[in-house]
Amino acid sequence: MREPSTEVPWGTIPADLIEPVRPHVEEIAREMVEWIQQRIPEYARPIDSNYGQKMWTAVLRAVSDFLTVVSSPGASWKPLHEIYAEIGEYEARKGRSLESLQTAMRLCGQVAARRFAKETRRLGWPPEMLGQLTESLFAYLDAISEAAAEGYAGARERPEDQRVRLRARLHGMLTGEGLVDRVAITNLARSAGWTTPATIAVVAVHRAPDATPPMLPPHVLTDWTSPAPSLVVPDPDGPGGGRLLAGLRGFTAAVGPTVDLSRGSVSLHWARRALELADAGRLPTADGVVRAVDHLPTLVASAGLDLLEAALPQRLAPLMELTPSRRERMIPTLLAYLETGRNAAAAAQRLQVHKQTVRYRLAHLEEILTQDLSNPDRYLELMLLLHTWRHLLQDADDA
Repeated sequence: MREPSTEVPWGTIPADLIEPVRPHVEEIAREMVEWIQQRIPEYARPIDSNYGQKMWTAVLRAVSDFLTVVSSPGASWKPLHEIYAEIGEYEARKGRSLESLQTAMRLCGQVAARRFAKETRRLGWPPEMLGQLTESLFAYLDAISEAAAEGYAGARERPEDQRVRLRARLHGMLTGEGLVDRVAITNLARSAGWTTPATIAVVAVHRAPDATPPMLPPHVLTDWTSPAPSLVVPDPDGPGGGRLLAGLRGFTAAVGPTVDLSRGSVSLHWARRALELADAGRLPTADGVVRAVDHLPTLVASAGLDLLEAALPQRLAPLMELTPSRRERMIPTLLAYLETGRNAAAAAQRLQVHKQTVRYRLAHLEEILTQDLSNPDRYLELMLLLHTWRHLLQDADDA
């Protein structure tokens, strides 16, 4: 580890002059994060995402560390070097570019320089204070940038396959929330040896901590290091889809909808939502795998669950007022009747009861409901409300 030059101006600013800035550390860091996200598409992730939180923590730490070293003559460089070397190593392992990381650091420096100019006027600092701060700021940026570069280079020099790193970066680009640059994807895919497909689907996987990742076809991009693992499957509606599902046997997984390359985050969102519902027992799985598009009504209802739950007592009050045992018979009967095109015999077959039982229940439903069940204008609302209660609220309602 190389120490910064002995001429680095650590500890040259009186601590009592720096203290009024410390309450504004989060505000400064927030401005830096926004500046980075607006100018570096690779980092344009929601702040509440896993990577967004990592970026926020790193920027907040950088601002706080600077204020410490600039006002502490005895500040040690070693801990800071280790921190920023680890950040550089992390970015390398994730397949992201060193250039983007160092650009982000420079952008933070620009925000800090502007802020210090304002603080000089606001706090009445001596005129030479701004010059000292600026000198210290750029010395600090050089030092942490060099440390990050060392960590980045160290990670790349390990016997880790470069192709694996590139594929990890490609996975992140395809599933991230930021803007998707098709040219960048095509170039990165070429370098990673991955044939760019017309469409993709993202698979969310529930993996036990001690489970070994399964062997999957080489064209599948994987991320097993994330707390919420996911896979990018190229051209998922082709003949290779069955092999993928077979490879996931023993895991609970949800396949998102097939989308264009630019909409991988959409596929991942619905895959994760389907996986949540499957884990909660709200969606059935075949061999541990659920396909989001096979459960559109439940997924759509889950997106507006609070509205539907609030509407049920108003729109279906007579049904909600039934005893739990009667409600458990009546609602599935009415739902099956509507889903089969108002065919009592088909509904009876679906429910595995006698058709006269269905007709008896329907007659009772006609009595207690104020709406005419044959009114087609009511179909969509009725089916949505009934489906929501049956598949998303029944257990909670009866608890």
